[in-house]
Amino acid sequence: MMKVKVQFMTTSCLFCRIASGELPAHRLYEDAYILAFLDLHPIRAGHALVIPKAHHVWFEDLPEDLATRITTCAQRLARRMKVFYDVERVAMLYTGIHVPHAHAHVVPMHHVHDVTSQAYLLDGIDDYVTPPQLPVAEMEEIARQLREE
Repeated sequence: MMKVKVQFMTTSCLFCRIASGELPAHRLYEDAYILAFLDLHPIRAGHALVIPKAHHVWFEDLPEDLATRITTCAQRLARRMKVFYDVERVAMLYTGIHVPHAHAHVVPMHHVHDVTSQAYLLDGIDDYVTPPQLPVAEMEEIARQLREE
């Protein structure tokens, strides 16, 4: 049983308006807690978004069972995308750049760099530049800080 902390939809949030049915969307899946629909500005055809219907701004604030429900939906969509688009992999990522409502992107990857930052593609899409590695001591310090509670 889902135990979702109730977050009311907002009238100013684009995704809340889509979830409520106020704005149209090409819906792929829906239940009482989440909605999956096609992205209006896709990286590739079939690029989908999976959102909680309740308003949560940051993905790290999603209740664990709701985040799991989103991931499970994304996995189902990814399996369908692999068959439909004949692709080897499908990316799933949370960004939250343009709409302040937690949302997962599910992207069929036709090219290995479909979700790569353009900063690494300065010499062209087939000339990926590996980011420089941080010094070991710095990585150890970062790891130590991220492990602390």
